[in-house]
Amino acid sequence: MAAKKDTQKIRISIKAFDHRLLDDAVSKIVGIARDSGAVVVWPIPLPTKIEKITVNRSTFVNKDAREQFEIRRHKRLVEIQEYTPKTLELLQGVSIPSGVGIEIKA
Repeated sequence: MAAKKDTQKIRISIKAFDHRLLDDAVSKIVGIARDSGAVVVWPIPLPTKIEKITVNRSTFVNKDAREQFEIRRHKRLVEIQEYTPKTLELLQGVSIPSGVGIEIKA
């Protein structure tokens, strides 16, 4: 049985409430990684978490009058393989719009 080659890889999970900001951030990260010579596995869309909240419209009466709100959390996963030190340096300096969370695991 052949031994499996251990390759370097970075996993970047990107989260946001607005999917347009999320897609902009992902395209910046993928562009920077490809320009530096790394192999990029295109962003994998993860399931969107939807949290629904139901609130009574009035405080005491009218139990039937309610409002519903929801929060959607969009996520993407980008995997960068065969990266260089230049890739890491460029990824640390990338400007990401506010409202987008990034978690990098090496």
